[in-house]
Amino acid sequence: MKISGKTVLITGGTGSFGHAFVREVLQEDVRKVIVFSRDELKQYEMARLFPDPRMRFFIGDVRDKDRLYRAFDGVDVVVHAAALKHVPACEYNPIEAVKTNILGAQNVIEAALDCGVRRVIALSTDKAANPINLYGATKLAADKLFIAANSYAGPKETRFSVVRYGNVVGSRGSVVPLFLRLRHTGKLPITDTRMTRFWITLEQGVRFVLDCLGRMRGGEIFVPKIPSMRVVDLAEAIAPGCKLEHIGIRPGEKLHEVMIPEDDARRTLEFETYYVIQPEFPWWKNGHENGRRLPEGFRYASDTNTEWLTVKDLRDQLVRLGMLEGDAS
Repeated sequence: MKISGKTVLITGGTGSFGHAFVREVLQEDVRKVIVFSRDELKQYEMARLFPDPRMRFFIGDVRDKDRLYRAFDGVDVVVHAAALKHVPACEYNPIEAVKTNILGAQNVIEAALDCGVRRVIALSTDKAANPINLYGATKLAADKLFIAANSYAGPKETRFSVVRYGNVVGSRGSVVPLFLRLRHTGKLPITDTRMTRFWITLEQGVRFVLDCLGRMRGGEIFVPKIPSMRVVDLAEAIAPGCKLEHIGIRPGEKLHEVMIPEDDARRTLEFETYYVIQPEFPWWKNGHENGRRLPEGFRYASDTNTEWLTVKDLRDQLVRLGMLEGDAS
C-alpha cells in the first residue's frame, strides 16, 4: 500500500523510531500523521520539532481500548511501535509488561478491525525468536496475536503483518550512546568478547517498514538482511585503545542475536534483501511466489551471518550518522 493521501498513525510515536518514522513519512504526500503516546512532555517537544499542519498528537495508552477506538477513527495505516522494552524493567514488572505488550496488542488489533484500518504493521524484536526473557516472551505472544488477527478480518480489508529486526544503532538504551558517554574514562564495559549483534540504523528500519507496507498480504513476519558486527569491534570504532572491562552477560541477555530460528526457517522464503516468515494457516494466500525456500537447518543469526562490518565500516557509519566526529571515507 502506498501511503500517499493516507492517514498514518504510529503508537509509541515519541520514541527513537517514532521520530525517524515521522520525519520520513512527512516527506510523502500523506493526508495526516498521528502520534499516539502517553507522555505529554515528549509530545510537546516533538510538536516543536515537527511544526507541520498534517501532524496530530493523541495522548493515550494502548492499554486503553476506548482511546484507541477514538484515535483510529478515519486512520488508514497503523504502525504499532508502543512497548515496554527494557529487559530488566520487564523482569521486575512482569504484569506491566504483559498489560502493555500483550493486552495492548490485543487492543490495537480489535480497534483496527472495528475502525476499518486497512494495514497494520507491528514492530517486533530479535528477542521474540526463542525468547529467554519476559520482554521477548511478550513480544512473541504479540507477534502471534497480530498474525492470527488476519483470521478475524473476514471480508474486511484490514491486514496485519510484523516486522522483526535487531538492535537499532543509537536508539534509547542501546550500547552506542553508552560507549560514547564512557569513552572519556578510558574504560568500556563489555559483557562478553564473543558477543555479536545485527546492525541497522533508524533510517534503514523506517525504510524497511514503509517498504513492507507495500509488500504485505497479511500474516507475514518480515526480516531484513542486515550485517553483523562484533561488540569489541564497535568498542574499538568508538573508543580506540580503551580498556575493555568484562562484566559478564546480564540476566536475560543472549550471546548472539537470532532473527529466524531453525524451526521458523522451514516456512521462510528468501528474497534479495529480506526474508518472509510465512504463517502456518490454510487461509493464507502466499503472494510471494518469487521467494526461495531455505536449506534444511538454516538459521539467521548474528554469529553465522555472511555479511560483517569491520572496525572501519563501523566508524565510517557512525561518522555519517553524526555520532562520531571525523571524516567518513
